[in-house]
Amino acid sequence: MYRKILIWSITAALAGFLFGFDVVVISGADKKLQALWGSSEAFHGIVVMGMALWGTVIGAIFGGWPTNKYGRKNTLIVIGVMFAVSAIGSALANDPYVFAFARFIGGLGVGASTIAAPAYISEIAPAKDRGRLVAMYQFNIVFGIMMAYASNYLLSDIDENDWRWMLGVEAIPAVLYILFALQVPKSPRWLLSKNREAEAREVFEMIEPSANIDELINEHHVHAAKSDKTETIFIKKYRFPLMLAFLIAFFNQFSGINAVLYYAPRIFEAAGLGENSALLNSIGLGVTNLIFTLLGVFLIDKLGRKTLMYIGSLAYIVSLSLLSAAFFLEWTGMAVPFFLFLFIAAHAVGQGAVIWVFISEIFPNHLRASGQAFGSSTHWVLAALIPSLFPLLLKVAGGGLVFLVFAAMMILQLLFVAFMMPETKGKTLEELEDVMLKK
Repeated sequence: MYRKILIWSITAALAGFLFGFDVVVISGADKKLQALWGSSEAFHGIVVMGMALWGTVIGAIFGGWPTNKYGRKNTLIVIGVMFAVSAIGSALANDPYVFAFARFIGGLGVGASTIAAPAYISEIAPAKDRGRLVAMYQFNIVFGIMMAYASNYLLSDIDENDWRWMLGVEAIPAVLYILFALQVPKSPRWLLSKNREAEAREVFEMIEPSANIDELINEHHVHAAKSDKTETIFIKKYRFPLMLAFLIAFFNQFSGINAVLYYAPRIFEAAGLGENSALLNSIGLGVTNLIFTLLGVFLIDKLGRKTLMYIGSLAYIVSLSLLSAAFFLEWTGMAVPFFLFLFIAAHAVGQGAVIWVFISEIFPNHLRASGQAFGSSTHWVLAALIPSLFPLLLKVAGGGLVFLVFAAMMILQLLFVAFMMPETKGKTLEELEDVMLKK
């Protein structure tokens, strides 16, 4: 039966592949689009490059509503449709405004996927395997990132409209994902929240046939009975998990990760590498991200979420400090690529592996989608602001100062991990609810 859970988890996690591909595929078209439409740095960063991220913000803010009302499965299917429409629309666009609108639709899919996919997987996964199964979402994000970098490299210079091919090819995995998502069952905990106990029982029996299904259902009812269905995540009772979700999302983006993923070729060129070398090194970032994410997925249920965050935080501080020094001291050659690889490894094994798992664990069942919407919204507001401003900051302040600020923020993250972040591994979602309410 574990095989079924694994297949369903991977299917839901494939939303992460589309997320990663969609977010990064634009990097190959970055400078081409700016030259094509003669955009200023501000217009190019905020509208052409940044509109997908503003769509992501809206998707994250409002994605909890369909995830709760219509279910995790149905929301995942609609997300696949959004990605397909976005890919085709952006590939066919002939002006920056149509292009930005098409990218905005894809952004809605990205934002909603950060709620629906981790919620779905966390609700079907056994407690002992939940960390690595939810982390499959992050693995698929980085796999999508790597494939986007590789696709951009292979499609670059095939003709003068190579950027159209780069963006349009995403429609293929999007359609395949829709077909796969149609086959998964509904979340049993969502079904219970809708008083559909018979259907929930059927799914539980498929997931854990050897478990005491009556005990699982009764445990859910006990916690549901304690909960006021009209309450929100913003009441005093849920202040601690709300603060945890905000801070882990805040620090995730103030590492500079999305700025690096969006503008990797531009950073390499700013450090003195040629265009082709910059694209090739971007693929290296993708491979590094994939390898260390796999390591994080393997370790998250063994070492725990907090230990991985310690490791990632320390490696962040070292790599970002070295990147800052490389720009200030004008180190040439492979210094910047090497430090960026170290930075990506730090992210992948720490924040990358932990964030979506952790946020999906810390809220009670009836408020999980709302809590994830809050955490995801915090993440994506910053993920829109920082990359949108990054080209301007890189030009005005320089890479040295920008990366120094990111390094300072990671020192604060280390303090957050040490003094606030609880360990969540190995506990059922219902047990974690009790832990969070005691804080």
